[in-house]
Amino acid sequence: MNSAEQNFKDLGLNLPPAPKPLGVYKPCLIDGKYLYLSGHGTVQDDGSLIIGRIGDTINMEDGKLAARQVGLAMLATIKANLGSLDRVKRVIKVLGMVNCTPDFERHPYIINGASELFAKVWGEENGIGVRSAVGMGSLPDNIPVEIEALFELV
Repeated sequence: MNSAEQNFKDLGLNLPPAPKPLGVYKPCLIDGKYLYLSGHGTVQDDGSLIIGRIGDTINMEDGKLAARQVGLAMLATIKANLGSLDRVKRVIKVLGMVNCTPDFERHPYIINGASELFAKVWGEENGIGVRSAVGMGSLPDNIPVEIEALFELV
């Protein structure tokens, strides 16, 4: 089985810069063998954010890609703070929040963008944890997706 670092390299994706806190909080916190990640947004490679609302200015497929971008920002935070994706043993819990119109109902489909990324990085056994995917009336800076997560460390 390949390491998480090797799996990520094989995907051919780039990590955006690890996002800086925009409020009074830590982007990540280690407690014993657990890593908590604060809510992350849609930071792109150039540091800008994907902006918009799903069901309005963003369609489902682009929303799913936005969620994958959030997953990449989370990986960037892990790498910046722990040095390697290999320090993570498994994904425990993901909470995905979708900025969407009131009639939008496919929140889990959107959050699959990040969940599928994690499954590819850590494998299906360790990369898929428990999850909630919910709709929100708005998110900071009008980003389409925000995700927080809990991981177990090696």
